Amino acid sequence: MADNIVAIDLGTSRLTGIVGEKNASGKFSIVARETVETDGCINRGMIVNSNNTTKHIEELLKKLDRRLKSGDFIKKIYTGVGGQSLRTIDHIEAMDIPEGTTVTEGDITFLKEQCEKYKPELVDVLGIASVVYFVDGRKDTNPAGALCKRFEAHYKLVAGRAMIRNAIKNSIDAISEKELAGIIVSPLALADAVLSPKDKELGCALIDFGAGVTSVSVYKDGDLQHLCVIPLGGKMITRDLTTLQLTEADAERLKKEKGCAVVRKEDENEQIKIEMEGADREIKLSDLNMIIEGRVKEIVENVYARICDVIDFRQLGAGIVLAGCASELKYLPKLIEDKCNVKTRPAVIQSNLVQGVDDILGDPLYMTAISLMLKGTEPCVTHLPGTDQKSDYFAAPDSDNDDSSTGKDDGNSQGGSTTKMGRGRKKGKDFAQWVKDIFGNED
Repeated sequence: MADNIVAIDLGTSRLTGIVGEKNASGKFSIVARETVETDGCINRGMIVNSNNTTKHIEELLKKLDRRLKSGDFIKKIYTGVGGQSLRTIDHIEAMDIPEGTTVTEGDITFLKEQCEKYKPELVDVLGIASVVYFVDGRKDTNPAGALCKRFEAHYKLVAGRAMIRNAIKNSIDAISEKELAGIIVSPLALADAVLSPKDKELGCALIDFGAGVTSVSVYKDGDLQHLCVIPLGGKMITRDLTTLQLTEADAERLKKEKGCAVVRKEDENEQIKIEMEGADREIKLSDLNMIIEGRVKEIVENVYARICDVIDFRQLGAGIVLAGCASELKYLPKLIEDKCNVKTRPAVIQSNLVQGVDDILGDPLYMTAISLMLKGTEPCVTHLPGTDQKSDYFAAPDSDNDDSSTGKDDGNSQGGSTTKMGRGRKKGKDFAQWVKDIFGNED
């Protein structure tokens, strides 16, 4: 069967799952996509309640599994890692080259292996973002074969709290019949998916406005110069709006439907009707947008300061690229352009990477999950031989006739259900025994 990659974006407000099929040329087509709302178990990109996260992942995988071909089911999962503790670390590995000899591919590999062994205090290295080579102090993009005395590799590492990796692993390990295929640094994957080599060469800042955090990645001369995460996001704007005596649900809805990043003169004359139990009420649009503008300006000021610490805005030849669901707020691009004095544009997955889904390549809801999928290398979907109907597969009987293990939705199931697409934690028989009972011994 074709290689199918499964990736999950662990967002603050929702989990987003993607299943993609890779063809012979390496291009992907989307097989399934689903989302599940969370309940605070992930905060600012970090898992704070492993049990609830596991339940939501199970629910999401159940939805994705139902969209696969008959007999196919998800075995492995790639997940992204983000959160406010992410940052870049500069690390150098070096070696002396014997006189009269050149740098070899083995030397390059050796320095990378040494880098991978590097264990900084208090943080966990989550990935290598980029590497720049120097031979006798001179930059060299292709050092193999170079005659020199001193060979150096300057690595840009992405690190975060040591607990991040373990929290993700524990949440996946708690789901029977599932394996963690890999943990991918989300901002790096997103940048590779939406930024072209030319963007990175000319200079570009990718700003991902999420619900819990805002990530800033700065590229120049083809390499990552800096990555940081600001602990402010769209969810904070929503909570600010609840001071208008709104429920969080109404605040989120009004932010999306009526909200603007700046207050306009015409807002003063517009009233918004809020339907409430007992009696309806009205608020001024200007009051709504004044609160939004205050928080948005704080986020933009933080973004501006972080970029200024790394690079002159005049060096961003490719401008600023905006991603994340919170980036869809009206007039936010204009506010950023006025502050930074550079052009902005919305992020879009490069069309040469994914086919047949032009309608979602620019959708912030799926963008990070697709980016993670593109980084996957191990097949994640397996096939159960002999299953010709999906309904049979999902209706695996439980030994105590517990309806919750059938995989059927009766309209009353909750996100915390322990069902796993009909392959849940069997109370009487394990999964292997259930398969034997259905298909018999083939010996």
